[in-house]
Amino acid sequence: MLGELTDRDRAILAIETAWPRHSGTKEELIRAQLGMSAARYYQLLGRLIESEAALEYDPLLVGRLRRLRDARASRRRARTPGFAG
Repeated sequence: MLGELTDRDRAILAIETAWPRHSGTKEELIRAQLGMSAARYYQLLGRLIESEAALEYDPLLVGRLRRLRDARASRRRARTPGFAG
């Protein structure tokens, strides 16, 4: 259901796709292209990668971003005192 993605959603995914090739800071790029703070960008990105529409739009990117998110969450849980799993 590609129709569910907004232009902003596609712009966010495009930034994530192009980021390794962009010079400058990611925060500057986010502000210049989307007119929002990095914090807001990452909130929206987190929600976006959970959507089926984003997965259909760019399965490789969304899969990679989900794996990175899950790996960071696992590392945080491993550092939590008393966590056994």
